[in-house]
Amino acid sequence: MSTVAVGSDTAVGAVQLYVDGVRTGDAAKLEQAFNDGAWMFGAVAGQRLDMPITEMIKVIVDKPADVGGSFEATVRSVEEEGDVAVVTLEETGFWGTLSFVDYFSVVRRDGSWQIVSKVFAHTGGAPPE
Repeated sequence: MSTVAVGSDTAVGAVQLYVDGVRTGDAAKLEQAFNDGAWMFGAVAGQRLDMPITEMIKVIVDKPADVGGSFEATVRSVEEEGDVAVVTLEETGFWGTLSFVDYFSVVRRDGSWQIVSKVFAHTGGAPPE
């Protein structure tokens, strides 16, 4: 995925903030990427991880995604219509071995794009102990 300037006012820019934030555990970037009321839904190895995004941010701050330089993220698709978009992101090497496909719902309000929901599918790897 090409790097977009932090704070970029595009749907992909909001997702890039997410990528940069989960890579290093940067709460400020994650808080900028997501709307305060956003939620995450998905499961890893059969365990549901449905939670408010504020809880996801706490998890990521404690344990960033990039373990030993293994984390990679690639935008698969972007569908945008007016002030709404869906961005599909493929993540590999999350916490070393996990792979995901994420679907972000992104909206533009008052000229700024923010993620309002994240749903994901666990596509490979085992969670860390």
